[in-house]
Amino acid sequence: MEKNAVEVKNVSIRFNLARERVDSLKEYVVRRLRGQKPKSDEFWALRDINLTVPKGDSMALIGTNGSGKSTLLKIISGILTPTTGEVHVNGSIAPLIELGAGFDMDLTGKENVFLNGAVLGHSKKMMESHYDEIMDFSGLREFEDVPVKNYSSGMLARLGFSIATIVKPDILIVDEILAVGDFAFQEKCHKRIAEMMGNGATVILVSHSEADVRSICDHAAWINKGHLMFVGNSGKALEKYKAYCE
Repeated sequence: MEKNAVEVKNVSIRFNLARERVDSLKEYVVRRLRGQKPKSDEFWALRDINLTVPKGDSMALIGTNGSGKSTLLKIISGILTPTTGEVHVNGSIAPLIELGAGFDMDLTGKENVFLNGAVLGHSKKMMESHYDEIMDFSGLREFEDVPVKNYSSGMLARLGFSIATIVKPDILIVDEILAVGDFAFQEKCHKRIAEMMGNGATVILVSHSEADVRSICDHAAWINKGHLMFVGNSGKALEKYKAYCE
């Protein structure tokens, strides 16, 4: 029986940042015929990350903007493929990473419930059976026939969270979504996460909220400029991170 929900082994990921802009297909073809290639800078978003998250654990990823936290979440979720290294995930994942990423902005809230459910691998019948629960939890019943392009970011977060957590996943991945929405809905999110953790779910959270990290996560990993600086007790990790920032 697997003891770990997630194992990240020697993971690095490299992006190429183009320094020259090619404004048209014609210009691109001319440059290729001349043997000219756009200059690019290699950027390593993560370098040699090793991280283990035991089943049932709650792990926060902390660090400054641009440190690589969200990139690591996307690699764990399977959205990005690392340049080197490997990730092993044991269990089903519900990723709450980019607000609206799984929505068609021209469709209504109701239509997006079924679209998002299909993206997560759920059948139409299953989504129909949970539809009322989703809308009641999100508090968006009166907006179900409104295109989501007219939703606020908070409303999108409420709908996305309600859909992703309707079926209790083995692993819940949350990227800053708890910072969006009103206080009442944030409290509902915290309560649902606590219930999921009580049922054995693993939580991996990216947040700039010290209160959220302390209240939700037992452990934390501090990432700085793509490098893993510390993994351990969440309070200790926050102390080291804050001392570095100061």
